[in-house]
This record gives sequence, structure tokens and C-alpha cells, in this order.
Amino acid sequence: VGIGKQEMLQKKKNAVLVDGVILNGPIMDSKAGEKFVEEACKIIMEEVIQKADDVTGKVCEWQAPETLKQILDLEMRDTGESHQKLLQLCRDVIQYSVKTSHPRFFNQLYAGIDYYSLVARFLTEALNPSVYTYEVSPVFLLVEEAVIKKMIEFIGWEEGDGIFNPGGSVSNMYAMNLARYKFCPEIKEKGLSGLPRLVLFTSEESHYSMKKAASFLGIGTENVYFIKTDERGKMIPEELEKQVQRARKEGSAPFLVCATAGTTVLGAFDPLDKIADICEKHGLWLHVDASWGGSALISRKHRRLLHGIHRADSVAWNPHKMLLAGIQCCALLVKDNS
Repeated sequence: VGIGKQEMLQKKKNAVLVDGVILNGPIMDSKAGEKFVEEACKIIMEEVIQKADDVTGKVCEWQAPETLKQILDLEMRDTGESHQKLLQLCRDVIQYSVKTSHPRFFNQLYAGIDYYSLVARFLTEALNPSVYTYEVSPVFLLVEEAVIKKMIEFIGWEEGDGIFNPGGSVSNMYAMNLARYKFCPEIKEKGLSGLPRLVLFTSEESHYSMKKAASFLGIGTENVYFIKTDERGKMIPEELEKQVQRARKEGSAPFLVCATAGTTVLGAFDPLDKIADICEKHGLWLHVDASWGGSALISRKHRRLLHGIHRADSVAWNPHKMLLAGIQCCALLVKDNS
């Protein structure tokens, strides 16, 4: 063992040995690692990037789950694998995955490849940052602030704040939590026990994450009132007014309206200005789930679909849906920057 440690110390310059333990380890063969990265990147370049616009290839080479398990050999072993075996696994992963950059991939509201976004993702993966503080991530913190600032400008707010989340569902849940905290700040210390029956409103065509968020936050799915939509899938403001009045007569406490800008199935945009009027009248937080349709704000032709979004208290917007950012790139933006 002693001879082995001496060999490792010789391999690693400036190694620190304390009580027989190498502190500044582990010992790695950096040259072999660099070679592996180089070869893996070549596979990615040839099999993914260069074939991204190849319409003649398959969107997916489909296999049944049990068959694919055998092909990939996913059993976790106590010993490692050779570089050649790992490179073959890279090829297999590419071969049997869904090619989301394929010209004929139409699914889950995203598609395509943006080469510049891809390089940015390579950089973030290689640098492995965590955007806690400026000290640990100076460049990426400034990048985050710049992007949020620009998104806020497109919404039409003079000021605001935001945070990136792993999915629009999380953005919607954060918004619901903020709306509840604004309505009853004591919840942070006292919890749910002393609260009235809280009620929120969203359209029949809204994303399922609204029910999920109500469940996670202890509000309860029965307290999500679904508002009727018209033949185009848009929330009917008059129906919203009726439901708010109904909730008050029942003794409930309305606190939030979630409008949708780009519904999942029909792509409908709720009439934000009219909904904002009702929210102002009743003192309700207005959240706009623009996870899909928010990117229309960047279009001179189509931004009219989101007319009135500047009156919202919070907005969910996913640049990975129509701006070709990588998954997941989901922002929650808030007007009140306190």
C-alpha cells in the first residue's frame, strides 16, 4: 500500500499527504480523460449535430423497454467500464433516443436545435457553476440578471425580478405561493391552521400544474375553480366574475387568478386586460402562465395576443418552448421586486 501511495504522489505534483491520506486527490489520469472527452465530443458532432437537419433519418429508432434495457446493458456494477465500452454506450444513447432536433419532431411544444444555445450549454456543463452568489459564479449571475431584465422589458414592467426554474410547473407553484403570502403573510410562521378556505381561479383549458400546485401547497384541488372557456379555448371574463362572487358568498377567500397565454391543447390566449380589470376590482393576484405563449412578446406581429400582460403580478415564461433555448429554461418573473 505504501508503495502505491508513493507512486500516486509521484504522479501528482504538489500532492499533500497527511497521516497517510492524500488530501488533494483523487488521482486521475487527466490525459486519458481528455482523450475520452475529445472522442465523445466527436461522436456528438457526427451523430447529433451534423445530422440535426437530416430529414431522411428516423425521428426515433424505437425499441420496446425490455429490448432497450438489454441493448444498453444498464446494470450497475461494482467495477468500472473501459473507455471503448463507454464510447459505445454514447453511440447507443444517441441511436435509440428521440431526435428532438429532427425536422419532423413535433411534440411537447419544443423542437429544433440552436447551435449557439448548444455551445452555451456545453460551457455551463464544463464549468459546472452554481448561481448562489457573485463570489462563486460571477459571470453566470450577471448573465442571469441581464436575461431577466430583458424579459421584464418585453412584459412591459418598469422594474421587477425573477428566477429560473426546472419547469413551468414550478414557476406556477412559486407564483401561487407568492400570491398566498401576499394575501396572508402570517402563513410563513403560523402555517395553514389559521387560514380561511382559500380559493383560486383558472380556465378549463389551463395547465394541469395549477391543480398540482394547489395540492402541493395544501390549498386543495377542490379549491381550484375552473372557469368556462369560449369555442376558441379562451377564459370567459363574465364567468370569472360570477365564480369570484360565488366564492365570496360561500364564505371562501379568493386570492389568485391564473390566466393562460398559450394553452397546451388549443394554443388559446386568455383576454388579459379584461381579466386584469376583475382582479383589480376584487384585489386578486393576477398570474399569467405564458410558459408556451410568452415568446410571442418578441414578435411585432403577434405580441398583441398578450395585450395587458403588463398588468400581471407574475408571469411564467419558458424560453425553451419557442426561443430554442435548451430544456429546461423556465423563468418566473414578478413585478414587485421587494
